[in-house]
Amino acid sequence: MAKYHSRSSFKSLSEIINEEKQFSNLRETTKNYDVVEKFEIIFPELKIIAQAKKIEKKVLFLKVENSVWKSELNLRKNIIAERLNKAFGEELIKTIKFL
Repeated sequence: MAKYHSRSSFKSLSEIINEEKQFSNLRETTKNYDVVEKFEIIFPELKIIAQAKKIEKKVLFLKVENSVWKSELNLRKNIIAERLNKAFGEELIKTIKFL
């Protein structure tokens, strides 16, 4: 006899991706991509001088216009990381490196 499933026993694709253990890397990659994409929205004042490139192992890589700005942002990297983490509600960034 065939087993019938009610509609409520099925999970949506978003539920599966958000809940299943084997999708943890996908969730992390998606969050990292969101940080890079939304960097200019969170820091509109840095749009001209810095560009978020990627995140690897909780390290944000920023491409900076010149060495003067690189030095200035290096002094403020903890503030930048805290603001990003606060915006996303979790610790996604531990430190920042400049390119």
